[in-house]
Amino acid sequence: MFKAILIEKDENGQRVSLSELDESRLPEGDVTVRIACSTLNYKDALAITGKGPVVRRFPMVPGIDFAGVVEQSTDPFFRPGDKVVLNGWGLGEVHWGGLSELARVKGDWLIPLEPAFSFSRAMSIGTAGYTAMLCVMALERHGVRPESGEVLVTGAVGGVGSVAVAVLAKLGYEGAAVTGRVEESEYLARLGAKRILPRSDFNQQGKPLASEQWAGAIDVVGGHVLANVCASMKYRGVVAACGLAGGMAFPATVAPFILRGVTLAGIDSVMCPLDERREAWRRLAEDLDPALLDGMTQHVAIEEVIGVSEQLIAGAMRGRVVVPIANP
Repeated sequence: MFKAILIEKDENGQRVSLSELDESRLPEGDVTVRIACSTLNYKDALAITGKGPVVRRFPMVPGIDFAGVVEQSTDPFFRPGDKVVLNGWGLGEVHWGGLSELARVKGDWLIPLEPAFSFSRAMSIGTAGYTAMLCVMALERHGVRPESGEVLVTGAVGGVGSVAVAVLAKLGYEGAAVTGRVEESEYLARLGAKRILPRSDFNQQGKPLASEQWAGAIDVVGGHVLANVCASMKYRGVVAACGLAGGMAFPATVAPFILRGVTLAGIDSVMCPLDERREAWRRLAEDLDPALLDGMTQHVAIEEVIGVSEQLIAGAMRGRVVVPIANP
């Protein structure tokens, strides 16, 4: 038997509970992992509260990432005792996820835990931090350098935004942070933001082109925010878009792209190839100040996850939420 958050759905609606499950209920896979830590992400909170169509198969164990120790494996690349991390690959959407004591997954989805990280540190970074690094790597790949000019980060108090601000600062970029929670300005300054801007400057319909301000941008919001960010990019600026906290719509024009040569780079962390995943985690071990992780991380027991999900959806949480599961 193992303990897990379980989402069920029938004609009477969705139910979520912390349940005791038999190991025989685990899905198919060639590696069984004893989970040490997972996280609670915005996508997980949408799934748990039912406020977003995240779950595509029921019943479902949510949790889009985890870190732990291999217990059983028929995959030639992993052996019992190996420390591993998993992000994405439909975890918590179509395949049982990390808010559980056990997981059974495909070995192709796993990567070895970087030696620099404990399980808790790895999940302090989690999918949010890994996605933030993919965004930074995309800016670099398209030629954005510290000397290019300011880099804007939207949704800066959230998990992706917090890590993005910290990594950019460590790499020498001049970062500007956008948030709807100006009371968190001191927190963002500690992470390395040089300027803090209110979300209200970005979340209304704007002009097709605005004054050129940003050499690069990392956007987790979408909607009018992303449209206004694109409109205010410098010539040949680059926007890495990785989220939709503000909605799926993109109410923009082609003006920034055909008149300023702006690049809109899409970031998909779920199906990202393994070599890029490994590079992102390697870079995180080098380019993220581990001391900053403590200030952006909260620990929540698995028994509290369901209630905390409502707070996360309401925007009452900041940074990363780590869920300790066990100490293998």
